[in-house]
Amino acid sequence: MAAMRFAFTYPMHTHPYNPELVTGRGIATIAAAAEGAGFHGFGFTDHPAPSQRWLEGGGHDALDPFVALGFAAAVTTTLRLIPNIVVLPYRNPFLVAKAGATLDLLSGGRFTLAVGVGYLKREFSALGVDHDERVELFEEALQVIRSVWTTDDISFEGKHFIAHGITAHPRPTSAPPIWIAGNTAAARQRVARYGDGWCPFPAPPVLARTANTASIESEASLGAGIDDLRRRCDAADRDWSEIDVTFSNFDGGSPGSAKFNADAYLAGLERLATLGVNWVQVGLPSDSLTHALESIERFRTLVIERS
Repeated sequence: MAAMRFAFTYPMHTHPYNPELVTGRGIATIAAAAEGAGFHGFGFTDHPAPSQRWLEGGGHDALDPFVALGFAAAVTTTLRLIPNIVVLPYRNPFLVAKAGATLDLLSGGRFTLAVGVGYLKREFSALGVDHDERVELFEEALQVIRSVWTTDDISFEGKHFIAHGITAHPRPTSAPPIWIAGNTAAARQRVARYGDGWCPFPAPPVLARTANTASIESEASLGAGIDDLRRRCDAADRDWSEIDVTFSNFDGGSPGSAKFNADAYLAGLERLATLGVNWVQVGLPSDSLTHALESIERFRTLVIERS
């Protein structure tokens, strides 16, 4: 099996959250432990203004991903900083480009900008963003951000963003990768056109309808999506070997569970690698700092050191 890379989303998966996880010490401890265990990346979610209804229906609280990743960057040296995910239409792309460039420079080139279109209508409304225009905003932002990172004196004229003669220094030493989330064919087309990675997620039909995306509930449906992405990259004359694909493992369970089956997990990794996945998102428990740290260590000994 080709080298698989492991990442996780910081364990704030509930509402309310465990207060000990939302401290500088908690973030620093988990980030350092993950790096020491051999994890390759981690990140934070992006929900600046979720509705109470969504939180009570199974949603979760969140820290600002750029601020929190900046804090984690200061206590690590190799861990890649990958928000999961930045809802790009929420923000002006010039501000996203500035935050991303700053984080990449201060971390020594460790930032990956993972972005999605978003779906929570009340959050869009609270932020003053038209939910119905989110796809247009997303497409324009993707064009703007890479230009800001790579070019001086740029001009851009879109429906939502117009800029003339903009130069935003300091620029990253090299442009950070852009990963694009979403399970749909449209998301894969954006990867082929603008992106460096695809971030689908497991979604049975009910969840897919809630998140306004396509269902992926098996290795077969994931494989079909990856095959479609390959074809789209070929048509766009993109080098498939340079495209990352990140997903979760269907098999073995979570390292935070007493029922975690490492052998089944490793077998699942083999199948994912065969499909073309090269990053795996690992689920960590969010009930306590101790349990999260124990799970990181458990994953190190049972999976990372055996894969």
